[in-house]
Amino acid sequence: MTSFIIGAHANRSIPTEWRDDADRNCPFCRIIAGEMPSTRLYEDDKVIAILDILPLRRGHTLIIPKAHHSRVSELPLEYASAVGQAVTKVANGLTKVLGNTALNVVCNQEYAQAVPHVHYHIIPAPSLNSSARVEPSEKPKENDIPLSRREMHQREFESREELDEDEGKALAVRIRASL
Repeated sequence: MTSFIIGAHANRSIPTEWRDDADRNCPFCRIIAGEMPSTRLYEDDKVIAILDILPLRRGHTLIIPKAHHSRVSELPLEYASAVGQAVTKVANGLTKVLGNTALNVVCNQEYAQAVPHVHYHIIPAPSLNSSARVEPSEKPKENDIPLSRREMHQREFESREELDEDEGKALAVRIRASL
C-alpha cells in the first residue's frame, strides 16, 4: 500500500478474515495451487515470486511463501529464510534487467496489508532518467478520519494500472534468465 494510506490505518481493528485457517479463500494460496493465473519469475519448494497484477512500477514483484501465514511475525524460520533468499535472487535479477539498482522492499503486517498472506513487495524505484510520473505522498492530517478498508483498497486500485500481459511475460522471461 502507498504511504499516504498507511498512517490512516495505524489504529484500526483487525478484520475477522485474518485467521490463519483462511487459506482456502486466499488469492495467493489459489495462485500457488495453480487455480489462478500469474506471471511467475521464480519458484522453489517454499516460495514463489510473481509480477504484481497492479504494479506501482514496471517490475513490481511479490515474493510469497507457499505456506499460508497472515503475519510475518508468525512465519516459521525455514519460510522466512527462503523468502529472504528469494528476495535477494529476484532483486538481483530485477536490477540487471531494468538497469536500476534502486529498489524498495516492503512487507506490511495487518494495517496496510491488502492480502492476509505474508508477502514482500520488491518495487523498482523511478530511475533518474525515467519519465515516469511520481506522485508526492499525501500526508494524513491530524483530524482525518481513517479510511475504511474498502476506501483504502479503492484509492490504491485507482492509483495503479493493470499489468500488460505481453509486457509482463517478456519481462518475466528476461528476469528468469538472469536468476
